[in-house]
Amino acid sequence: MNSVEVKQNQTLDDVCYAYYGKTQAIVEQVLNANHGLCELGPIVPAGTTIVMPEITSQAKTKTINLWD
Repeated sequence: MNSVEVKQNQTLDDVCYAYYGKTQAIVEQVLNANHGLCELGPIVPAGTTIVMPEITSQAKTKTINLWD
């Protein structure tokens, strides 16, 4: 597993997008690999080290759009 250090004013979504290129179905896996991370608040403190796990493939779920 790799890890990244959070920069100033980054949210977990920002970190996941910068590392994986997307956030959908990833943030939950990162939270599971970093117990206590959600207690730090929406903007993760600068300098916090986050373990970035290898992402497991999720079961395909059907996305429903409001206009469907």
